[in-house]
Amino acid sequence: MKILVTGGCGFIGSNFVRYLLKGYPDYSIINVDKLTYAGNLENLADLVPSPRYHFIKADIAEALPMEALIQKGVDAIINFAAESHVDRSIEDPSAFMKTNVFGTFVLLEAVRKVFPKQKIRFLHISTDEVYGSLGETGAFTENTPLAPNSPYSASKTAADMLVRAYHHTYGLPAFITRCSNNYGPYQFPEKLIPLLISNALEGKEIPVYGDGMHVRDWIYVEDHCRALDTVLHHGKEGEVYNIGGRSERPNLEVVKTILDRLGKPHSLIRFVKDRPGHDRRYAMDFSKIESDLGWKPSLSFEEGIRQTVEWYQTHQDWWRKIKTGEYLKYYERMYGNR
Repeated sequence: MKILVTGGCGFIGSNFVRYLLKGYPDYSIINVDKLTYAGNLENLADLVPSPRYHFIKADIAEALPMEALIQKGVDAIINFAAESHVDRSIEDPSAFMKTNVFGTFVLLEAVRKVFPKQKIRFLHISTDEVYGSLGETGAFTENTPLAPNSPYSASKTAADMLVRAYHHTYGLPAFITRCSNNYGPYQFPEKLIPLLISNALEGKEIPVYGDGMHVRDWIYVEDHCRALDTVLHHGKEGEVYNIGGRSERPNLEVVKTILDRLGKPHSLIRFVKDRPGHDRRYAMDFSKIESDLGWKPSLSFEEGIRQTVEWYQTHQDWWRKIKTGEYLKYYERMYGNR
């Protein structure tokens, strides 16, 4: 099977590329990534010699190269490509509309133009943030009304609706997954867990929004990859599948857990002004994927955090390059502004 992965140099995308190549020796992967701030070539540098892996620097919002690539023949598209940081979307929403909405449209149009001669399975990776915010109880189901509260989540909601429309209107074999907060290796160090690990290792303050009691459900990235694998191969066309870790934690508890594991003082915590429109709580009901497809998370939060902390401790060169801007300088030299 030949699979096109968009955004495969990012955090979840690169983990999924590794997962598929390891689990399916007869699969080949084309990885398309624009290489913006969170797309890191080093995430998959060791795969470059493999004849089963091919990287292309491209923007999914550019129709001609995407159409040409898809017309050459692929069996499935996994769409990870997205601007994904809420704070950045508040500062400048335009990039989120271009990549998350228009980029998804471009991919769907390219698939539609070869359908039904080519029946390409289209797996769109979304987020629990499209549902908005929860109260103290309850959980999001696939039937929860969509109520995005940030430019980021609004752009992902729009993309979800495009995928849904292209399935119902044109019959494209498309699926949508919505997952809770991921953590694990290769996560860009402006996100909560890698930021606090790297700051703690450097003895720097750890910023925590508001009172730190915003609740998220956490899932180890490899568990998410297993879920995506399951949906790709066994999911029902046109369906939405929630994915979660069954590991709800307030942000402050996550911070303290990691500081304790690293033997760092809680005095490093610094409470900062809350972000605008900050959703208070997310929680996922993922009983559908459990009952229909037989997937469930396998790693506890405690074990996942242990593995994650160890990875960042032993890969300090990786995140230090990013935090100092050295990696940005590297791929600007390699690729310029193309």
